[in-house]
Amino acid sequence: MKNQLTRAAFAIVLAGGRGSRLMQLTDWRAKPAVPFGGKFRIIDFTLSNCVNSGVRRIGVATQYKAQSLIQHLQRGWSFLDGRFHEFVDILPAQQQVSEDWYRGTADAVYQNLGLIRRNRPKYVLVLSGDHVYKMDYGHILQEHVQTQADLTVACMDVPLSEAGAFGIMDVSHDKRVSAFSEKPADPPPMPNRPDRALANMGVYVFNADFLYEQLIRDKDDVGSEHDFGKNVIPHCVAHHRVFAHSFADSCVGMDSSGIPYWRDVGTIDAYWEANMELTKVTPELNMYDETWPIWTYQEQLPPAKFVFDDDGRRGMAVDSLVSGGNIISGAAVSRSLLFSRVHVHSHAQVEDSVILPGVDIGRGAKLRRVVIDKRCHIPEGMSIGFDAEADRQRFHVNGNGITLVTPEMLGQQPHHFIR
Repeated sequence: MKNQLTRAAFAIVLAGGRGSRLMQLTDWRAKPAVPFGGKFRIIDFTLSNCVNSGVRRIGVATQYKAQSLIQHLQRGWSFLDGRFHEFVDILPAQQQVSEDWYRGTADAVYQNLGLIRRNRPKYVLVLSGDHVYKMDYGHILQEHVQTQADLTVACMDVPLSEAGAFGIMDVSHDKRVSAFSEKPADPPPMPNRPDRALANMGVYVFNADFLYEQLIRDKDDVGSEHDFGKNVIPHCVAHHRVFAHSFADSCVGMDSSGIPYWRDVGTIDAYWEANMELTKVTPELNMYDETWPIWTYQEQLPPAKFVFDDDGRRGMAVDSLVSGGNIISGAAVSRSLLFSRVHVHSHAQVEDSVILPGVDIGRGAKLRRVVIDKRCHIPEGMSIGFDAEADRQRFHVNGNGITLVTPEMLGQQPHHFIR
């Protein structure tokens, strides 16, 4: 039954957001295009969930500075076979139905109703493209059918102290959603769990005809912000059959404590921490699961290379992820994640850091607790992450002492390069 349901579904991935809390890391790319995990982009996790679940008709709605995202999708996600009606279609804002760009998440789907209707799905998955998680969408589709829902919302419990950043739901004993509030100032706790709240994950299953009706209704509402969380979901909860689906029932792989893995890497802290988790002996996100692969664009690169084995000049990496095309030349890397084509020169030290593709770290440089953006050249002898006050003069240092470095901050490289 699950395979029949996934084949009858169409997924639209909302990937047009900037992610401004990631600061200068999203100055020239959309949040879903931000590199993650040594070789992936954030959007690869949502798209891999679709493909691995059997949902292979996918549209990706793009808007903000989408060139690198579009290029990534074209290079890495063209393996689906149109002869079998499988595809990843890129849906940039094109003013197809009005003179407006996408005005909100619901409007982004509304402006692509023509494409969705042409594919004649029975169910429509509306997904966010900027979270890291592994989920079998077949399970939520099954539950959606079993409850005879008009709309099913995936949810997970979060600490009450963090609940104000989410859409929060009240759910009855039969999982029907009785109330929904978007980012409430005083979020209601779960019954019998005063320290936890039930949060919306941004994963929705609609009956296709019901979705069409709701988006047309919302489009005609002059007071609407045309947003799923603020407008569409609350209206549906008040007037239709909306049910909650627990992420624990469809999560692929739990962490060591049995908690489903889901990360919103929307701040520099969260981004750094989620990448650092991957350097642990047993990371909470299992990227080595061959039954649920994370698909991406695979560059043709030589293996990573470690050279020199002299006292004081030994090329080595410990408790780290090191990608293809890297050269660790008489340098020491520890508890760090290096993306592709990174060159670390002799006597340099890299600790607790996330180094994005194409970075060159000069001889004798020292880096600690930093995020280095693509194509930065760290000058010989430069130290970053050891003197917060000095770093603030040139770079972005957040409250927890994580330093973000971009080429522009170093006075390097024209900013028009695709990232």
